[in-house]
Amino acid sequence: MVRLLVAMLLGAVVAFGWASFRIWQTGNRDDRPTSDAIVVLGAAQYDGRPSPVFRARLDHAIDLYKGGVAKYLIVTGGKAQGDRSTEAATARAFALRKGVPDAAILVEDGGRTTLESLHAVATLLRDHQLASAVFVSDRTHMLRVLRIAHDQGITAFGSPTATSPTDATLASRADATIHELGALALYFVSGQTP
Repeated sequence: MVRLLVAMLLGAVVAFGWASFRIWQTGNRDDRPTSDAIVVLGAAQYDGRPSPVFRARLDHAIDLYKGGVAKYLIVTGGKAQGDRSTEAATARAFALRKGVPDAAILVEDGGRTTLESLHAVATLLRDHQLASAVFVSDRTHMLRVLRIAHDQGITAFGSPTATSPTDATLASRADATIHELGALALYFVSGQTP
């Protein structure tokens, strides 16, 4: 019994270490080939103003758009209970103020989780006859985003923002990594994700 417990503990440590390495590895790779769209994952917004995390994602996605990576910018995210605006509406308004043309912005405003948003993005891409996308989020979020996008049939690339507050300190990055480990485990076990 002791050997079994030790083996299980050792297996958990190895799995934790491997997953942490993969989160770090994927989050430090910036792929930005010419694609059909740039998809920016939603984050908190405050009455129409993007949170610092969301703003970092939006700034990076808009830079990619202006750099000619794709013709479309897809903004994502619904709204939490009590919100007056969706994350996507906040992102759209922000992008318009930064000079992205209205015709270039596609909106997914129903998703409250990464999985819900990416499922809707896959439908949006198909409806517009688009197949490939560069996804923008935080470094620690990229592995899960790309895994789900692949599972949704999207030709997906990741271009994480390097200016997110989640990367500001070792403690904040460790906290975000622990969150992602739990979210990945939930996704692989149940097919659900926060």
